[in-house]
Amino acid sequence: MFDDLDASLAATLDDPAAPAPVRSADVSFAVPDKSFAPSQATLNLFLHEVEENRALRDDTPVTERVAQGYLTRRPAVRVDCTYLITAWSTKTGGLQSAEEHQILGLTLQWLCRFPVLDAGHLQGLLQSPPQPYPVTINVAQRREGQSIGEFWTALGIAPRPALSLTVTLATVPFPESRTDPQVTAVQLRGGLVGDPVLRGRVLTSALDAVPAATVQLMEAGLSTGVDALGGFSFTDVPFGAYTLTVQTTGNADTTRHVDYAADAQVHDVILTGP
Repeated sequence: MFDDLDASLAATLDDPAAPAPVRSADVSFAVPDKSFAPSQATLNLFLHEVEENRALRDDTPVTERVAQGYLTRRPAVRVDCTYLITAWSTKTGGLQSAEEHQILGLTLQWLCRFPVLDAGHLQGLLQSPPQPYPVTINVAQRREGQSIGEFWTALGIAPRPALSLTVTLATVPFPESRTDPQVTAVQLRGGLVGDPVLRGRVLTSALDAVPAATVQLMEAGLSTGVDALGGFSFTDVPFGAYTLTVQTTGNADTTRHVDYAADAQVHDVILTGP
């Protein structure tokens, strides 16, 4: 992921519309410590910090329409990748400072043109599969209280002009997903608290109605046939636990235990097999 981000930033800096000094400078992602000695004018992008962007965290599952129904997966994690950008010249004295300042200033101007990385510059896994969110860029913004001096001390080099670049990527650490079938119909069935009825439907495993079945309410010693939609009902039955037994021609009986109550009056029976 980070190597693809490096390549994407290099492609951005090598864009034909970029300023000539920026485009002609070499781009390095090496650690700019005291051993760093480029042989030509160079832009160094040092990736020094990677952390989750908690302000963009969203734990809401992502759902999208697919041919089989709806695909649900966990959302991507948004990650801030922060670079320290410095310019390096092989010249000496004032000419060195002038070239470094020119390259760094033009780089700042060029990168500020991109609130998000252009899709045409994205490389590798940032391009395919495509990022679920735009790859945003923040240039020359440092967090409050953050000191750049610690970098120069750690790198063992003299302080030099630098600017920060933060790119926000999305990474998908949870490849698992679930596909749910499309809802093709909705049926609302209820009951009255003051006039309760134990009711339901006899359905196949594909949720199709079984129009020829007999339903027995075992504990009450009652039996009834189903209608054309597989519906059945038992009136004047007190609330409680019951056993529903469904009989169909040529098939084994199917039994379901139900708790019949004022707020649980509808109980379907799904046949599990032939």
